[in-house]
Amino acid sequence: MTDVVVHSGGDLLAAAAAARLITSLVDAQAARGVASLVLTGGRTGNAVMAHVRDSPAREAVDWSRVDLYWGDERFLPAGHPDRNETQAREALLDHIELDPARVHVMEPSDGRFGDDPDAAAADYARVLGSTVPAFDVFLLGVGEEGHTASIFPDSPAVHENSLAVVAVRDCPKPPPTRVSLTLPAIRHAQEVWLMTTGEAKADPVARALAGATEVEIPAAGARGLRRTLWLLDAAAAAKIS
Repeated sequence: MTDVVVHSGGDLLAAAAAARLITSLVDAQAARGVASLVLTGGRTGNAVMAHVRDSPAREAVDWSRVDLYWGDERFLPAGHPDRNETQAREALLDHIELDPARVHVMEPSDGRFGDDPDAAAADYARVLGSTVPAFDVFLLGVGEEGHTASIFPDSPAVHENSLAVVAVRDCPKPPPTRVSLTLPAIRHAQEVWLMTTGEAKADPVARALAGATEVEIPAAGARGLRRTLWLLDAAAAAKIS
């Protein structure tokens, strides 16, 4: 099932997505005792996390029983301000009671594998396990050219069908080297939420929803097992027919 929800502006989108996310995690824990969430970077993803941090309902979630993953990471030194992990910790993770063993971070460029993104990607695949988890919610952004996670149009990553995690080089957006889950891994999630704002995103959003191939618009290939949810502001939704 694919749903599209349009909000009047980016801040309202982030606030509404935060409320929706808290409810989804509470429901997952009520059903199974634990929940799993894949985080994304970028302006909207970080805004959602900040709204979760500031929500009066935040503690309805038992954060010690949430498994946290990242959909992609910029292959930079630990603590670098451009790393998705660093931004997530500042926006939310440093403000809640987590079980460190459940926070699954991608290795930095000065980590255990040194400056080897392929080894970092293989290590994260081991973290995921032989069968990729059926994540409860997988948060994603959408780029101006239609990329999602660090999967760019007509790149080696978008053509990957067997590996769950890959090293990504020569990204058109800096930094050029990253580690990313692939579309087959993303499609293990129960729900995939694609969140984006702004007029520059209107074309890739419209093309994805109109049936573009994932090679052209990688976001078109990001689908959940149970639900795919597009959360947009009015500007990003402007070209949807």
